[in-house]
Amino acid sequence: MERHLDEELNSLKTKLRQMGDLAEGMLEASIHALEAHDLSALPEIQRKEEEVNRMQIQIDEHCLRLIALYQPTARDLRFILGVAKTNTELERLGDEAINICNKIPDFRNNPSFNVFADFPAMATIARSMIRESLYACFERDVFKARDVIMSDDQLDDYKRRVSAHLTEVMSKDQSTVEDGIKMILLARNLERIGDLATNIAENTIFVEEGLDVRHHAEDKSRPHDDSNAGK
Repeated sequence: MERHLDEELNSLKTKLRQMGDLAEGMLEASIHALEAHDLSALPEIQRKEEEVNRMQIQIDEHCLRLIALYQPTARDLRFILGVAKTNTELERLGDEAINICNKIPDFRNNPSFNVFADFPAMATIARSMIRESLYACFERDVFKARDVIMSDDQLDDYKRRVSAHLTEVMSKDQSTVEDGIKMILLARNLERIGDLATNIAENTIFVEEGLDVRHHAEDKSRPHDDSNAGK
């Protein structure tokens, strides 16, 4: 029975890895298509989204079946729960890739509508965070996972700077409002991708160490050292 559970867990991990490869590929293709103002990749990205959606349902059903059949021990249960959570984040990653693709016509049909200056840097960080978070997940690397979490602040800073700059531009010139809003929404898509990578990294730490680091819960759970109070 125990050996069979190990086989089931390995199968579950393989399915999640396949889903991760699909979702990451969608992200790469959507960013490339946006940069190239190219709609030709959209049908294939949409096809992959349907596959990601199917895999989400299959993985969730697999997780529920393992819990019901095997009543797994704490560590195995954390793994199954971690898979279920990461499964959800990957489906959302596919959605964000589609959201980026849907903005391609706005860039393509307006020659004067250039990608904002910070887009390449934001895209690079977002892609790196996803790649590193998936590596951490499948290689059980909590150090890499913590690096991913730290990277999120940088992406958030870019998004705040972009939003502040475009808001100022729009306030001075009403003709820029429509395009400015589209660019702010694109920056928000990239920020959300960073959030998804952070969630995957947090899931990895939870699975491997049993620590909940969401919302800095890890720091809050540590006992306070009052020995230096007042010094």
